[in-house]
Amino acid sequence: MDAAAEVFRDAVRQTVKRYSLWYLIQGILLMAAGVLAIIYPVISSVAVIVLLGWLLIISGVLQGLSLLGARHVPHFWLQLISVILALLIGFLFLRDPAQGMLTITLLLIVFFMIEGISKVVFALTIRPLPNWGWVLASGLVGILLSLILWSSLPVTALWLVGFLLGIELISVGAALAYFAWQMRQSSPAAPV
Repeated sequence: MDAAAEVFRDAVRQTVKRYSLWYLIQGILLMAAGVLAIIYPVISSVAVIVLLGWLLIISGVLQGLSLLGARHVPHFWLQLISVILALLIGFLFLRDPAQGMLTITLLLIVFFMIEGISKVVFALTIRPLPNWGWVLASGLVGILLSLILWSSLPVTALWLVGFLLGIELISVGAALAYFAWQMRQSSPAAPV
């Protein structure tokens, strides 16, 4: 098993090294897109919601087509409800992206709150262990972040999705560019 894993890692190293310039360019473009998403968070938020709306509609149509001749399949009605919800939410997101941004923002606020509370509870559970305070601090930051976002909610919905998209694009792009740069700088690897 270890030999197979090493062969796989070596194949990945060789591939990334061979195409490292393209990976580097891709990483830089992702970081640039992330910066633009942060600079223009409202535009990027609307773009995300519209894209999500289309994805929901397409998946609903494809799922619906697969159900055409499957009325006798177990849980047919639950799958049909799923199709209808995907189409309905997709059309609502396309019709009114602002409401879609508000919905997604509310879900993110709930996620940050629940994640924060669970980290606080976990930190208090592991309290005698070293560095438990970092887990507690992380949970408190999540709770505080959700409260701040909730307190400025109508405005938050306009920029939050685009801002988070920008941060994600920058982090993925930086990781990819750094990895490609390191592979370009490394000595030539042995042939596979």
